[in-house]
Amino acid sequence: MKLKFRAKYLVGIFAAIALLLLDFNMFFSFRSPVGPTGRWFYPLLILSLTIAWAQFWMDFLKERKRQKRIEEKFLDFVRDLTSTAKSGIPIPKAIIQSATKDYSELNPYLKKLANQISAGIPVRRAFETFTRDTGNATIKRAMTIVMEAEASGGNIEDVLSSVTESLVSVRKLQEERKSSIFSQIIQGYIVYFVFIAIMLILQLKLFPKLGEMGSKLSGSGMQLLGKTVTAAGTANLDTIFFMLLMIQGLFAGIMIGKFSEGTVKDGFIHSVVLMTIAALVVTTAKGGI
Repeated sequence: MKLKFRAKYLVGIFAAIALLLLDFNMFFSFRSPVGPTGRWFYPLLILSLTIAWAQFWMDFLKERKRQKRIEEKFLDFVRDLTSTAKSGIPIPKAIIQSATKDYSELNPYLKKLANQISAGIPVRRAFETFTRDTGNATIKRAMTIVMEAEASGGNIEDVLSSVTESLVSVRKLQEERKSSIFSQIIQGYIVYFVFIAIMLILQLKLFPKLGEMGSKLSGSGMQLLGKTVTAAGTANLDTIFFMLLMIQGLFAGIMIGKFSEGTVKDGFIHSVVLMTIAALVVTTAKGGI
């Protein structure tokens, strides 16, 4: 599944650049001391980055949903093609006849397939073009089996029946897996949001109070100032906790995607969502990282 760059993406990119320039102009100092000058610098920075890639992400999700609908309609097409071929009609004519029905998102590809066969193009080449045009992994696997059977002189009707049964079984297993782990996906998101809340409570409530208590103690060898622990060396706890949130979001998203869709690539989508939400919530609540 590939996405092509579209002109509409420029709108989001230019909006993100404009917001980014506004952010640096209002809440960042390039003179000594160099750095953010307002609590809204980091939230606006994260928001601008989110706007820049949001359109790509939304189109990716739309394309993935479209590909799933194509898989569903392809299964219907194979069923109709199998029943038509078993009635004694040759495969080329069966394809042309089956392609006249409505298969929603699959219609343009089937129309091209039928036109190629009507023009005298061999079935194998027409199937190869059909597979390449759809860009769907499931269709590619199924068509590879059919084309190999056609090339070796096998019974196409039996191969189509086997392919149909295989697609139905895979589809059923995918649906069962999604329904069985849906509650675990929700739990994964809830656990991560609770983790964010705990980190914020520690940094905004607990550590300041410990700092006040530590400032009243003398000769203890340890001083807590909310952001530093001098007894263990200077360490920016805010940065450490922020990195912990990012690491937790990365691996929690990969786990959720792997369980729900079965691929690490889908897990990275969840990771980006979790990490973006965490960064936006933390920077907004604290005014910084």
